[in-house]
Amino acid sequence: MKTTCLIADDEPLARELLAGYVGNLEDLELKGVCKNAMETFAFLQRQPVQLLFLDIQMPQVTGLDLIRSLHERPSIIITTAYREFAADGFELEVLDYLVKPISFDRFLKSVSRFYHYHQRPRPTETAPEENAWDKAYMYCKVNRDLVRIYLKDILYIESIKDYVRIVTAAQPYVTYQRIGYMEEKLPSDRFLRIHKSFIVSLEHIDSYNADSVTVASHALPVGRNYKEAFRRVLSI
Repeated sequence: MKTTCLIADDEPLARELLAGYVGNLEDLELKGVCKNAMETFAFLQRQPVQLLFLDIQMPQVTGLDLIRSLHERPSIIITTAYREFAADGFELEVLDYLVKPISFDRFLKSVSRFYHYHQRPRPTETAPEENAWDKAYMYCKVNRDLVRIYLKDILYIESIKDYVRIVTAAQPYVTYQRIGYMEEKLPSDRFLRIHKSFIVSLEHIDSYNADSVTVASHALPVGRNYKEAFRRVLSI
């Protein structure tokens, strides 16, 4: 059985390109092409599909707002020219994030990811919260690439002016982003801002006192303005 899909993009050339890519794959069946979010919303109410290729920057209602409005969501692959929205992907549980111009090879990888996900055995009962946490990730621009970073792997985040250094057990990643944005997007029950320049993963804290936190042998300071919240969370 073919996978039904829908394309939503306000750019005619982008719609044409994606429709051509879909047409090259026998397992995909294109059910429609929409020019904006409202048209897409109405289409999905009439005819649900399994896979949605969705642009973000569209007139009146953005692709992200559309995702939030959908009660029943198909699998979603974001297609956009705007890299700065990548960090929102994990929060809205999109399947993949394609940055324009989109090559056919990169398109194939996204479709393969869809099939890989749907071929996994479905749990017979509600998965525990830890399973959802293991799958949570964000995309960050590192040099010219968008790198997927799993949240469970993050040890701490350090602010370096207009950049942040995301430190994982494997390696650090430097990306153009403000630490305040990271604090807003990361789950507050898993991460804690302890200083104007540092966010730490609570589960990776090795030791702490009123003035510092040790994570993977790195001693990080607790800022004066953050001590009250720090003491409350860690019960010092």
